Amino acid sequence: MAKIIDGKALAKQVREEIKAETEKMEAKHGIVPGLAVILVGNDPGSEVYVRNKKNDCEKVGFYSEVIHLPEETSADTILEHIKKLNNTDTIDGILVQMPLPGHLDSSSILNTIRPHKDVDGLHPVNMGRLLSGQPCMAPCTPKGVMRMLDSIGYEIEGKRAVVVGRSVLVGKPLAMMLLAKNATVTMCHSRTQNLPQICAEADILIAATGRAQMIDENYVKEGAVVIDVGISRMGKKLTGDVAYDRVVDKAGWITPVPGGVGPMTRAMLLVNTMQAAKLRVG
Repeated sequence: MAKIIDGKALAKQVREEIKAETEKMEAKHGIVPGLAVILVGNDPGSEVYVRNKKNDCEKVGFYSEVIHLPEETSADTILEHIKKLNNTDTIDGILVQMPLPGHLDSSSILNTIRPHKDVDGLHPVNMGRLLSGQPCMAPCTPKGVMRMLDSIGYEIEGKRAVVVGRSVLVGKPLAMMLLAKNATVTMCHSRTQNLPQICAEADILIAATGRAQMIDENYVKEGAVVIDVGISRMGKKLTGDVAYDRVVDKAGWITPVPGGVGPMTRAMLLVNTMQAAKLRVG
């Protein structure tokens, strides 16, 4: 039976650490970290995510603001808001909630955020720094996965890691982070041949496909660490990319869905915002 990597408990621990850092910063410098979130439209899932992020900020003592714009808002209007936030000293991090309405080009909008305020870690400058091994704002979900591996004391160096999914949000940056820790990394995707056999060779298997319960026991090496990044709804139940009940007896460690990677993604947003605030105070 696999041991559970409890993302909720670990995220709570991270929030406590950030709260203590916020109190020190306020006492020493008279400021607190600030996060601004831009939400366009009324997507119910996005509204829940933004509300949770605002609550997280309140728990750790951050200043936060939400700019909620109508669905039909033009790109120019959004860019004006971003430019204003870029020049607002009390705002350390700027996050544009995805997905954006179809008429908007997310790349041009995200690229307008100054790299040191890009707490989602998606600006090309931050991606380039990650690729070249320089200090950067790393994307929150991969950063959360790495923190989870660290929390169980797992020695990544020399291990075989397989990442299923090649998105710019998760798969690609996570592969870079694992390489930086001297793992041997294989990236897989929808056109990979012999996928179950490749996955079954992994010491660390990360599923980030968005396909519910795709990864079953045939994909998993005995004793492997299995990190499930996916989240889908099946009826009234949330599930991940991993068929948990079929894998839990074979894996050595496993993350649940919900309560695994999701809470850590939000926690790493706080970590990145604190990192940006530290840049502000030097």
